[in-house]
Amino acid sequence: MIRRDELVAACQAELRAEGFRDYTVNGLQVAGRERVTRIMSGVTACQALLDEAVAWGADLLLVHHGYFWKNEPVPITGIKQRRLKTLLGHDISLLAYHLPLDAHITLGNNARLSERLGLRASGCADGELGEGLVWLGEPDLSLDDTALAARIAERLGREPLLVSGHEGPLERIAWCTGGAQDMITLAHEAGAQAFISGEISERTTHLARELGISYLAAGHHATERYGVQALGDWLAERFAIEHRFVDIDNPA
Repeated sequence: MIRRDELVAACQAELRAEGFRDYTVNGLQVAGRERVTRIMSGVTACQALLDEAVAWGADLLLVHHGYFWKNEPVPITGIKQRRLKTLLGHDISLLAYHLPLDAHITLGNNARLSERLGLRASGCADGELGEGLVWLGEPDLSLDDTALAARIAERLGREPLLVSGHEGPLERIAWCTGGAQDMITLAHEAGAQAFISGEISERTTHLARELGISYLAAGHHATERYGVQALGDWLAERFAIEHRFVDIDNPA
């Protein structure tokens, strides 16, 4: 058992959450009971995940996508009301980390995705490792974009959408989990021959072809399942509490 506020403080310090300008609140979003023995983690604090937390008897829910996003409607009605009522009615805390969890050098989404895909990180296109969001590196084996797509399908359990822009072996690859398709130009300027992210827009196809960089849309959810698991495991080991990750599948 650990005090909730001590657990939150440990996360804030480890992720250096105060140093990120984000579109949402990073940290404790909903306060529940003061003592924590069970943490459930998941990608998004949707109703299905909340129901799993209630059924398991979680004290705290840890997610990558929480609530209170910039420009979202303020009134607590409809879906928002039902979700908050579930948390408050069962005294469950909600702890959410967005960009800090993407960037963290060992626990973050980018770090865990690179480990899973066999990519050796060597830097970032937009800052230092641990701060930047567009990671750069090399594959552990010689790959072209078709082979990279096959590896993603095997290791993430879903087929990526591949837009081929570069022919031949990939010596430099960039990646940024989630909805970072518009960072493709930054990836190209950093010398990447392929860029992996989660989503794709109509314009992404034309940019990839005209820039000469291959783009792989591997799924927003699929690329962001691993950071929150790593953070939950880190907390469980540090504070000797239970952690359970629940994957509420999402094809996007």
